[in-house]
Amino acid sequence: MAKTIREINEKIKKGNAVVVTAEEIIDIVAKNGVKEAAQKVDVVTTGTFGPMCSSGAYFNVGHTKPKMKLGGGKAYLNDVPVHAGFAAVDIYIGATVIPDDDPKNKVFPGEFKYGGAHVIEDIVAGKDVKLTATAYGTDCYPRKKLETYINIKDLNEAVLFNPRNVYQNYNVAVNASDKVIYTYMGTLKPKFGNANYCSAGQLSPLLNDPYYKTIGIGSRIFLGGGIGYVVWQGTQHNPGVKRKDTGIPQAPAGTLAVLGDLKQMSSSWLVGTSFQGYGVTLTVGVG
Repeated sequence: MAKTIREINEKIKKGNAVVVTAEEIIDIVAKNGVKEAAQKVDVVTTGTFGPMCSSGAYFNVGHTKPKMKLGGGKAYLNDVPVHAGFAAVDIYIGATVIPDDDPKNKVFPGEFKYGGAHVIEDIVAGKDVKLTATAYGTDCYPRKKLETYINIKDLNEAVLFNPRNVYQNYNVAVNASDKVIYTYMGTLKPKFGNANYCSAGQLSPLLNDPYYKTIGIGSRIFLGGGIGYVVWQGTQHNPGVKRKDTGIPQAPAGTLAVLGDLKQMSSSWLVGTSFQGYGVTLTVGVG
């Protein structure tokens, strides 16, 4: 007899649900068969931990005295530009943004030592981060310059908001040319010297739910070491690709937009990452 999600949630609340990982369920099914395994096991956990460029965070930093309108001005965290196109004290930082004076690929391949993803990691780790800003000033927001330090414990809100994470399957990258190339899939050696891929394989959340029957808007998830939520389909969500008989897509397919409270998260699961010759990204744990 099939179990409903409500029944499984009740067993979780009572503390008697049987929970296994996506790795463990493979042996259980092999030993007992699909039907018996489904009767014995209530929850199968999945997870991934990989670089996810379409990530970022927004903060409400609180009002200064005198007040200052960051919206429409310019703002930086540890010299990394942030988006100040919201209201007076709301800012957003993307994972891939880099300082204005970063040499980038002028000396190739660039190192990209610090960027938005590293700022997010530092904030989550509880480090003091330098906030500098300039504004044009108004009658109600007269201040025009700011230089101070912020800490996550003092922020009104600190929220991770990632427009595209947890790609359902992805490409393998190889290099057929005669020279090394530097990509978001890592460094590729010439003449098919290596093959880089990014997937959690049998642990992958969306490969284990190929038609999104249990994962969707409102799903509560593990995000960055804390609790997060699926808030929408991710950008470039493309569920209509060719699939195998099992439902597994044969090309990049589904994606998730996710959100969660940074104050609950851990820098062990949100890691600023530098890709030589390419740029900065945030390695995110999702499950």
